[in-house]
Amino acid sequence: METTFSISNRKIDPARRRTSKSRPDGSPDDNDRVETGPTDIAFQEWETLGLTAPNLDRMRQTRLDRIVAQLQARDYAGVLCFDPLNIRYATDSSNMQLWVSHDPTRAVFISASGHVVLWDFDRCDHLSSHLPLINEVRPGGASFIYFLGGDKVNDMARKFAAEVNLLLKEHGGDNRRLAVDKIEIPGLRALDALGIQVQDGMQLMEHARVVKGVDEINAMKCSIATCEIAIAEMRKALMPGIAEVELWSILHRENIARGGEWIEARILNSGPRTNPWMQEAGPRRIEAGDLLAFDTDLIGPYGMCADLSRTWLCGDGPASNEQRLIHSVAMEHIAANIELLKPGVSFAELTEKGHKLPEEYVAQRYCVMMHGIGLCDEYPAIYYPQDFIPGAFDYVLEPGMALCVEAYIGAVGSRDGVKLEEQVLITETGTEILSHCPFDDALAG
Repeated sequence: METTFSISNRKIDPARRRTSKSRPDGSPDDNDRVETGPTDIAFQEWETLGLTAPNLDRMRQTRLDRIVAQLQARDYAGVLCFDPLNIRYATDSSNMQLWVSHDPTRAVFISASGHVVLWDFDRCDHLSSHLPLINEVRPGGASFIYFLGGDKVNDMARKFAAEVNLLLKEHGGDNRRLAVDKIEIPGLRALDALGIQVQDGMQLMEHARVVKGVDEINAMKCSIATCEIAIAEMRKALMPGIAEVELWSILHRENIARGGEWIEARILNSGPRTNPWMQEAGPRRIEAGDLLAFDTDLIGPYGMCADLSRTWLCGDGPASNEQRLIHSVAMEHIAANIELLKPGVSFAELTEKGHKLPEEYVAQRYCVMMHGIGLCDEYPAIYYPQDFIPGAFDYVLEPGMALCVEAYIGAVGSRDGVKLEEQVLITETGTEILSHCPFDDALAG
């Protein structure tokens, strides 16, 4: 249905060049298309590795179905999302993802019956013309931020809330329960003023996203492969004298060159900067005998996250006894914790039965033992016993969940630290380790 403020999304964009050819993921084999995607290089590499690209149409439908199922289970009329990753999950539509993460100007409404309305940036409706699951695209209405509205943001928010109210009446009847993930204060107050019962949309979306369908799993495997190819190029370039930021730039370059999207952090450090952890890449030039540690946090092709960590020794000399020791502790830690993973195991049980760190490494433990992974680091967070929050995550592992298993090993006051991380899929019978990046033999034993 077209209104004065909406653009119905056509099933076929008349402006798109028609082509009978398709890429392995079902997208048109046409580099003039508006949607982003993997490059020919990426498809060739995945084929060589024996990987299957996702079926994008099926992946999009599966994601929408999961959101609708969550809405119906909670008896919500719909969900309103401003988080760009939730918008991506619901629609596979993206537009300036990093910018809109701090200047929220896009939103999507999904009704409990699956009707989808996208508010996009002004004059950007063409960016979603290839996505028939979006029923309407509305321009500009979600831009009630001070940067764009100044002292009139409250008026803009009331106008937007009125549109949402009409959608609720049309698709939800008397149901006034609306899940919202994130919203600017003027928008929340405008929804409240209309008697809309705002519910926790982030919980709903995290639970929708937590189990991956076959196409999301294939997309994740492709993204990890791209990440690991980029990591291999970093490994080749690691030599005494290279700066941390120079090495880190290689990961960005190789990811982008294959149709990857961005990197969420820049955690790569060397020598004394490996301890304590969380230090981001800087100008330090890496020396022979240094440890080099990194955490990819890479958003690759299809917007899927590849979150891997490795620690390498720089140069041809032998590792020190301390370097080999902390690397072996990290290896033991992640291997033991992966062994615990199988369907039906509770999150609390993972905390309780997880591998116990030697006392000297507890103070600088990583923030979580494990975390979910999909379009980014996601629910759940599996904490160490010292950080456990009773009642926060009373759920169990299910087939199709993907987790990253973490270890940071570094004693307070020591020069070196080791960071390792593996990406793992929960299967019907146990686990499949999705990451295949080799560990450094120089640090073994």
